[in-house]
Amino acid sequence: MKVLGKIIGALVGFWLFRHPFGIVLGGLVGHLWDIGALRPQRARGSFIGPLFAMAGAIAKSDGRVSEQEIAATENLMTRMQMSPDQRASAIEHFSAGKQAGFAVDQSISELRAWAGGRRDLAFLLLDMLLDVVYAEGPLSPNKFMLVRKLCASLGVHERELAALAAMRGYAYAAYGAGGNAGAHGSYRHGGQEAPRQPPGKDPYAVLGVTRDSHEREIKRAYRKLISQHHPDKLGDVPDELKRRAEERAREINAAYERIREERGIK
Repeated sequence: MKVLGKIIGALVGFWLFRHPFGIVLGGLVGHLWDIGALRPQRARGSFIGPLFAMAGAIAKSDGRVSEQEIAATENLMTRMQMSPDQRASAIEHFSAGKQAGFAVDQSISELRAWAGGRRDLAFLLLDMLLDVVYAEGPLSPNKFMLVRKLCASLGVHERELAALAAMRGYAYAAYGAGGNAGAHGSYRHGGQEAPRQPPGKDPYAVLGVTRDSHEREIKRAYRKLISQHHPDKLGDVPDELKRRAEERAREINAAYERIREERGIK
């Protein structure tokens, strides 16, 4: 919890008023500063250009852009209810992302700047890209490398990406040394075999825990996820992003309820 503003505000308030009321008033002002209510807000640019450029780079990373990846990208534009100008811009940036020598680091930097360190916005960006990422099923090593690089830039751990993928019904495979997959899937070296896809969404994978996790760990994971993905915290973002955040919150709640019923958690 941030307290520096409260401490400084209380000290300044006491110095100005020489009265306990000054401490309370200064502490309140300091609290507003701590939560960012009194700080000048940096204008946030559009995420559409770098997002669709990133989608183009991801689609092209394994050699060619498939019909499934194009369909997933077009579906994303439809879900976002883009205006004709926004759609034209998205197509232009997607095409640019497919080109050889495209500066993908620039798009990653722009997406990081748009998120501004906010994890809820970082999760939204990754969520929008997942359908393109998994359009062909298995993750190729090059595709996985780009997704991993974006996650690192946005401050999202691989376990959190795996949980986000599980919410969408995708089995996430973590590529390790020597072509081995992590606990969330399997593949042959070179990405020729798709990750195993469990029937339905595994509620434990959605919460980012395992079936042998302790009840306290499950509750802690649930509280953390529902806080990170709560739609009320998004502020001024496009309606599609708010709708997706609401869907994710419902998925998290549903997964937790399934585990509670299964284990008899109160």
